[in-house]
Amino acid sequence: MLTLKKSAAMAVLLALTNVSAKADEKVKYVLDWFPAGYIGFAYVGIKQGYFKEEGLDVTVEIGRGGSDAVARVAAGTDDFGAASLSSLMNAAANNPSLPAKAVLAIYSKSPDAIVTKVGSGIETIKDLDKKSLATATFSGSNQVWPLMAKRNQLNPDNVKFLKVDNNALGPMLATGKVDAVISWVTSVPLYSKLAEESGAKLKTIPWSEFGLSGYNWSLLASEKIIKERPEVARKFVRAFKKSVEFALAHSDQAGKDVHELAPDTDATTNTVELEAMRPLVDNEISKRTGFGNFDPALVAETWKWVAASQDYPETKIDPESVIDRSLVK
Repeated sequence: MLTLKKSAAMAVLLALTNVSAKADEKVKYVLDWFPAGYIGFAYVGIKQGYFKEEGLDVTVEIGRGGSDAVARVAAGTDDFGAASLSSLMNAAANNPSLPAKAVLAIYSKSPDAIVTKVGSGIETIKDLDKKSLATATFSGSNQVWPLMAKRNQLNPDNVKFLKVDNNALGPMLATGKVDAVISWVTSVPLYSKLAEESGAKLKTIPWSEFGLSGYNWSLLASEKIIKERPEVARKFVRAFKKSVEFALAHSDQAGKDVHELAPDTDATTNTVELEAMRPLVDNEISKRTGFGNFDPALVAETWKWVAASQDYPETKIDPESVIDRSLVK
């Protein structure tokens, strides 16, 4: 009799174990670049247990740029990913039936900026006339730069424009080899450390304050998971949103979380980057629309910049075609 009871108990335990194992849905997420504090929200969600609470087992993979992340999500190789909304729109312009959608607005302001030394005489974009300006060779900012220059009454041909390796930007600025660089605001704290060694201070000129408007880094989802596993998709978006909110409220711990799961990153640097990223996420736009929500007018504005930078007619796509609001309440 005792043996039968033991067998029954073991059967119940085994059944519960199987149910538990099935509860954790596997989800693949791809970054658009190497891990870093300012884009490390998925790592935060894993460490803080937000995905686990939703019954999700999330794997983070590394892409090679926004176009790569978009392609992988569209192909269904990854269920979710992150990239600039412009990368998604550009892909959709070449494939109107692109099976990938932006489902959560994260950066509601552009991170692109001009970084220069205090005292350089560069206070606005127009002041770059006859100056030297370095940029990373494969930076997405390069396509928008001529438009930004012209919008600010600057002839881009009057600027000594240098394309260099991304890792050379900080040292070139610190040593005075160039007057300014194009970079993301999240990189400024790292450049500042280099500049301080020579007794210099840096000044940031965000493009968002000089005419560039629209959404940037966003959460993407494959149409496959939206259609075939909608509840799993909603759970992922809900957990990811909590992860971003936690990172904003607890940047120090979030920096440590990213480092623990991506050891090649530095915890302190992660935290500094998160703090620099904050105004891109928590600003008057996200306060007005609610964090994560896409405002139709700003989506349309984003597409106008993409179309102009790529010389597309604005009628080439409906910008709303790349947005799916069904996963955000």
